[in-house]
Amino acid sequence: MTSALLSEDVTRQDWAGVRIPDSFRGIVTRKDETGLFEGVDSADKDPRKSLHMAEVPTPSPGPGEALVAVMASSVNYNTVWSAVFEPLPTFRFLERYGRLSASARRHDLPYHVLGSDLAGVVLRTGPGVNIWKPGDEVVAHCLSVELESADGHGDTMLDPEQRIWGFETNFGGLAEIALVKSNQLMPKPAHLSWEEAAAPGLVNSTAYRQLVSRNGAQMKQGDNVLVWGASGGLGSYATQLVLAGGATPVCVVSSPQKAEICRGMGAEAVIDRDAEDYRFWQDAHTQDPKEWKRFGGRIRELTGGEDVDIVFEHPGRETFGASVYVTRKGGTVVTCASTSGYEHVYDNRYLWMSLKRIIGSHFANYREAWEANRLIAKGRIHPTLSKVYSLQDTGQAAYDVHRNLHQGKVGVLCLAPEEGLGVRDKETRARHIEAINRFRVTEDPPPEETATP
Repeated sequence: MTSALLSEDVTRQDWAGVRIPDSFRGIVTRKDETGLFEGVDSADKDPRKSLHMAEVPTPSPGPGEALVAVMASSVNYNTVWSAVFEPLPTFRFLERYGRLSASARRHDLPYHVLGSDLAGVVLRTGPGVNIWKPGDEVVAHCLSVELESADGHGDTMLDPEQRIWGFETNFGGLAEIALVKSNQLMPKPAHLSWEEAAAPGLVNSTAYRQLVSRNGAQMKQGDNVLVWGASGGLGSYATQLVLAGGATPVCVVSSPQKAEICRGMGAEAVIDRDAEDYRFWQDAHTQDPKEWKRFGGRIRELTGGEDVDIVFEHPGRETFGASVYVTRKGGTVVTCASTSGYEHVYDNRYLWMSLKRIIGSHFANYREAWEANRLIAKGRIHPTLSKVYSLQDTGQAAYDVHRNLHQGKVGVLCLAPEEGLGVRDKETRARHIEAINRFRVTEDPPPEETATP
């Protein structure tokens, strides 16, 4: 199978004869280890202790499903949550899903194969799959839905049985083989390598819905947008979307290096919150409105006296009070995740009296994910891959993300034996190579990585 994946001469007929292995290697958590970190503070929990590489049986694709050979994947914050068993062990998600049907019962196992991104090759499809064929090069978005309820047919994210693949389902992308619903598949951008193509899926789609979609903030040209963690896995795509949409990002980062990355993307308004020493909490229970005011004043210095129209929120507890305060009258705070804590505390006077809105946003529906991937394929938005690990070193990759030691996205090679493989459109790649490599921290890029004049 591996030789077929690395060859550019394999035909569709050839793929039909490729033998699917009975088992594959994947990164798993174990149900009998959910108490591993009892009594340990969240910040001190170590994903390297709970993430294991294991040989697991290969599932067969059911109706509407596809089996994909995973060339590369990436680490998202939901991998960290899974690894530290917060806010609760993901095995509860698998148990709930398993009660839905006989097909879903396959996911309720004593191990959980993680991962919500992939770039790879379709190996087999189940009954009812017509668009995708073995041999197709694909990426996957992470929305898993059943769509048996009317609630999901206006926006599939509202399906009562909506789940995040590889987090709330089994057989995720941090593995050599993954099981997905066929409506998760999208064409792999031809100018990207496997590891680059695997990086944007979850975060780019999430940022697109938050900022651009009618289900999010509906960003328009000229808006000022505050982006927390603007060089991180999620914020780096938000920053690019703001710039591509004719709006102005106000980027918040935590180091001079990250500030320079934002400027490299084209952002001019950048705040290094550590250097300027913003402390929004006086202690664990008390926020400091004077710091909100100081922060708001700094934003206006950078925008010519204007408040922000939109706040792109994802840190949660640590920043939410400040986010509500600095948003302009009638503006919008759009929030997903809560990496610093789920209990958000803010002064409601600044919300209701100034007619501000808070919008909750979670991943993206298929249309939004498709549009976000289309921007990648067109070279309007670029992967923000900074470092790539082997599959067996996924624990270290998750540790880096947990400790915020990374920038952009952290990739993982699965079946791809090395970086730089899978590029089909070298002409488009040459036009965008500087942007593609902007986040890379390797000292010696591959030989082809030379921008044309």
